[in-house]
Amino acid sequence: MKMHQPEEGSIKFNCQIIEETIEISSELFVPLNNWRNILWQKGLIGSYPDGIGYGNISVRLPGSDQFYISGTSTGGISNLEQGHYALVEGCVPEHNYIRCRGLIRASAESMSHSAIYLANPGVGAVVHIHNRYLWEKYLDLLPTTGRDVEYGTPAMAMEIGRIMLLPETLKKRVFVMGGHEEGLVSFGKTVEEAAQTILALDRI
Repeated sequence: MKMHQPEEGSIKFNCQIIEETIEISSELFVPLNNWRNILWQKGLIGSYPDGIGYGNISVRLPGSDQFYISGTSTGGISNLEQGHYALVEGCVPEHNYIRCRGLIRASAESMSHSAIYLANPGVGAVVHIHNRYLWEKYLDLLPTTGRDVEYGTPAMAMEIGRIMLLPETLKKRVFVMGGHEEGLVSFGKTVEEAAQTILALDRI
C-alpha cells in the first residue's frame, strides 16, 4: 500500500493505492472501454502535445458508491486494458483523500466523479472530456461550476455537490467546469447515456 502526494498539474489529492490486479466484469468493462475508445477517437479524451493527458470515464460498481475509472496519464493511450483502470473504494473530500485499488492511480478527476455518484444514487456512469469549442459555447449556458474552483480539489467536489442539486443539471445531465478550461462533465444511468449526452452537444 502506497501513499502518493499531490503533484502540480495533475493529481491534487492524497491518493492511497493498494497495488494489485483488479478484475472488472465484462458487463461493466466492455461498454466502459468501448465508449472510452469512441470518445478518444473523437479527441474528447486524449493528450496534449506536451504529453499531459485529459479526459476520463468511470462506471459505478452496482450497489455501492465505488467506481472504476480510467487511470492517471492514460489519455494518450488509444486502447486501454483492464490494467489501465482503477477501482476507487473511498473518497473523503474534507481530508483531500482518495483510496483506490489497481495497478495504476485513479484519475486526477476521481474526486469530482465521486461527488457525482454520492449526490445521485441513480447515476451509473460519468464522462469528463476536454473541448475548447464546446466549453466556450456552453459556458454559463449549461449549469457551470464557479470559475474560481480548480479541478480535482475538495472545493470542486463541494461545488459539484451543489450543482448536482439544480433541476437543470438533472434535466440536462451535463455541466461545464467554469474553472477548468475545456472541461465538461456528463453523467447518466449507463456509460452509453453519459457518452451520448456529450456527443449530442456538438449537434445542438
